Amino acid sequence: MDSSQKYASVEISGMTENELESRALIRTASALNIIKENWEEKKSELPQALEKDRRLWTIIAAAMGEPDCPQSREVKINIINLSIFIFKRINNILADPNPKPESLNILIDINMNIARGLTERPPAQGENSPQAQEAAQS
Repeated sequence: MDSSQKYASVEISGMTENELESRALIRTASALNIIKENWEEKKSELPQALEKDRRLWTIIAAAMGEPDCPQSREVKINIINLSIFIFKRINNILADPNPKPESLNILIDINMNIARGLTERPPAQGENSPQAQEAAQS
């Protein structure tokens, strides 16, 4: 492990679950935004960026089913439904032989809005859960 990886590991271990999830959502949204803003040069990176977003939302959706998930039933259902929407959107973009840069807007907006919401409320139980750390590193 080089020094930058050690630093990142220490930085992540000091973050709350909400901060880790927010960071992962922002990183994924930023990657998609860079592709959108530099479409001609970066569109070949789209499948990989969409796969990272899918993995992140898979982790988030799976966390809603964990027995120790502190979210209310309503929030759990909303997050799972949002995940399903994101999965469908990603599949539609990947299936489109000529996707448009604007097709990424909704994914970017959702990730940024959820990230913003996570940093505006107090942390939930289970800070530094393995799921949150995995999400921040993807």
